[in-house]
Amino acid sequence: MYDVAIIGSGPAGLSAAINLKQRNKEIIWFGSPALSAKVQMSEKIANYPGLGLIPGSELNKKFIEHAEALGIESTDVMVNGVMPFGDRFSISAGSDIYEARAILLATGVMSGKTFAGEKEFVGRGVSYCATCDGYLYKGKTIAAYCGSKRYEEEIEYLAEVAEKVYLFCGYKDCEINLPNVEIMTEKIEEVVGEMKVTGLKLKAPAAAPAAAPATAAAETLLTVDALFCLRDAISPGTLVPGIEMSGNHIAVGRDMATNIPGCFAAGDCTGTPYQIAKAVGEGNIAAHSILAYLSENK
Repeated sequence: MYDVAIIGSGPAGLSAAINLKQRNKEIIWFGSPALSAKVQMSEKIANYPGLGLIPGSELNKKFIEHAEALGIESTDVMVNGVMPFGDRFSISAGSDIYEARAILLATGVMSGKTFAGEKEFVGRGVSYCATCDGYLYKGKTIAAYCGSKRYEEEIEYLAEVAEKVYLFCGYKDCEINLPNVEIMTEKIEEVVGEMKVTGLKLKAPAAAPAAAPATAAAETLLTVDALFCLRDAISPGTLVPGIEMSGNHIAVGRDMATNIPGCFAAGDCTGTPYQIAKAVGEGNIAAHSILAYLSENK
């Protein structure tokens, strides 16, 4: 069992990992080895004290080098769920389960919205992990939303299991080319069903033929047994059931503690401003609050 599980490899997660590592805590850090895509893609960063005007790619490189110098490695698997159990947390990531005494959520903010009905059907046909739940739909017809090229391998696995896969891509240049995978041009409007998912309401592309009546052609129903949503982030309310939210952000105190004992949050997921300096500072505060929590709950 780990002392702390950090979820998110942006500036907040890195800041916390550095501080906890220096205090000899056993940590597991979930995130991409490339750290922050948001920092990497920033053309120029001008408000990080002491660095002047620096390209995001250069700052992200410094972040990576700092982590490597301290021997801090990230675990590149998607975290699907966090559940508190007494004095510890159970973390479902990929096909494995991890345990930690404390949790830090540094997940950033989701790019794009969830689908209508998605949250209501989590565990009842909506899944965020192909490896975990794909086998449940062997020989069935499923849909998958793929938000990034990095998840194409999971789409290939789903295609091995399911009879038919309807694929909705959230990026360009999808390289999936399999006989039982149909790449869809429509957009997912809503997840529908009763006890379980039974289908998806789809919205036709904006470039639909003008001759088709708008009310008849704008929306269709696709019958499926499940929807796999493969994104870089899961909304905090879905990831950690029972966590208190403030709008779309995690509610925290000045010590970065959430309403769940032992669960802390830092960075963009706690609210605006979405700034690197804020995220680094909150990661530092969260690390020290976690140290105090671990000391009080030996």
